[in-house]
Amino acid sequence: MKIYKPREELRPYVRYYWTLKSDESFSILTFPIGCPQMIFHRGSPLYIPELSSRQNQFTVSGQVNFPAHIASDGDTEMVVAVFYPHTIGLFLDTPPSVFYNQEISGYDIENRQLSQLADQIFDCPGSESAVSLIEQWLTARIKPSLNIKRIGAALSAMLRFPSASVDTLASVACLGRKQFGRMFRECVGMNPKEYGRIVRFQRALRMMQLGSRDYADITYANGYADQSHFIREFRQFSGLTPVQLVEYQTPYSDLFTHPQLSEY
Repeated sequence: MKIYKPREELRPYVRYYWTLKSDESFSILTFPIGCPQMIFHRGSPLYIPELSSRQNQFTVSGQVNFPAHIASDGDTEMVVAVFYPHTIGLFLDTPPSVFYNQEISGYDIENRQLSQLADQIFDCPGSESAVSLIEQWLTARIKPSLNIKRIGAALSAMLRFPSASVDTLASVACLGRKQFGRMFRECVGMNPKEYGRIVRFQRALRMMQLGSRDYADITYANGYADQSHFIREFRQFSGLTPVQLVEYQTPYSDLFTHPQLSEY
């Protein structure tokens, strides 16, 4: 797996790109990461048992609130663009709420230019060329937006304090409560309270990733009412209790981890 840094003008909108090429079959348990993705399968698409379906060759993956397994048959070549929680709508001209708890074929969005990009990626010689094509396509469609800046400021506050009230977040965004809730859903794809629960789960994962097994401390640090509340929500988003997850695989928080990014 390789991870690539976006070019400078795209860094406010794209977290990173990653590519994977493998001839080995695998199955991985995945969690809500809080960030939408564009996924291009240059090999066989991944199978998702929970949805009883395969991803499309070109898939847009939105905000989700449930865990899922992904399985490869051993012919994997993926190119993935990972966006910030609130920015993918800028490039698709489609409300992110359309992708809520779904993985939709990018061809079904009926964006001719996007479909042409996908075709070019499937025909290009390699993954690095594919990343370059994505970069060119996204750069040509950058549209700075005051609403994106406002929701971005509220998200920054939420990442620091996931239990912050909607009123507090609305104040950070300089918006009324109702207007903030509507704008947050339009940009992120789910309401602020639900997204805050995902942030809280990801922060707990990060503490576990760093080695903490003091679940009382994790409960307190992330604003859960008590350990029962923590375990209940953790199980909802991961399918396992914290203790079971540690036994099953190494905890990893995508939302709170800054991967080592390479130039391509």
